[in-house]
Amino acid sequence: MVDAKQVRFIIGVIGNVISFGLFAAPAKTFWRIFKKKSVEEFSYVPYVATVMNCMLWVFYGLPVVHKDSYLVSTINGVGLVIELFYVGVYLMYCGHKQNYRKKILLYLLGEVVSVAIIVLITLFVIKNDFIKQTFVGVICDIFNIAMYASPSLAIITVVKTKSVEYMPFLLSLVCFVNAAIWTSYSLIFKIDYYVLASNGIGTFLSLSQLIVYFMYYKSTPKEKTEKPSEVEISATNRV
Repeated sequence: MVDAKQVRFIIGVIGNVISFGLFAAPAKTFWRIFKKKSVEEFSYVPYVATVMNCMLWVFYGLPVVHKDSYLVSTINGVGLVIELFYVGVYLMYCGHKQNYRKKILLYLLGEVVSVAIIVLITLFVIKNDFIKQTFVGVICDIFNIAMYASPSLAIITVVKTKSVEYMPFLLSLVCFVNAAIWTSYSLIFKIDYYVLASNGIGTFLSLSQLIVYFMYYKSTPKEKTEKPSEVEISATNRV
């Protein structure tokens, strides 16, 4: 008989697979950037934000912070490598937007310093295990919610142009499934309130993005919806 712990592990593995798909989703966008040698109007914000998000969740899933959450660390470790690759490609082809390159590098530096400070405080200042989980978990939730919300940046453009050309449909869809899976994971065997909070909100945010997409899909100029390369992904997330 399969017990709750085994079910949780199975759902966690499924979550890892879906999350990998989510991390890989923007590959189409970056293939377009590579071919055109330009980042066009695609934003760097989702990828830079996801780098921070992955670093935090890798740390959260380690036994020193939260026991029995190594599946959270594994997928975010993979995601971190992928997101750094995306950021590298963006830096390579944002030449016509010189200020972007400086901003991205400064943001990345700020993220590394911030995570280092969080790690040091957790390891050497906070002694209570529950407080460690709360401290790191709340910070993780803030960035995870921001990552789920990042595709919503395109909603303003969609409403103004009545076009979903830059609305990341596939990303929003995978985000929705991903958030739902990790919400389930957080509720089984023993409740993980921090995984639950951000992914519960992420489920709602992703659903709202899908609703907007379908509201404006038909009003998008035909020549833009016919080309698979035109419906691009602009961001990514995991747990």
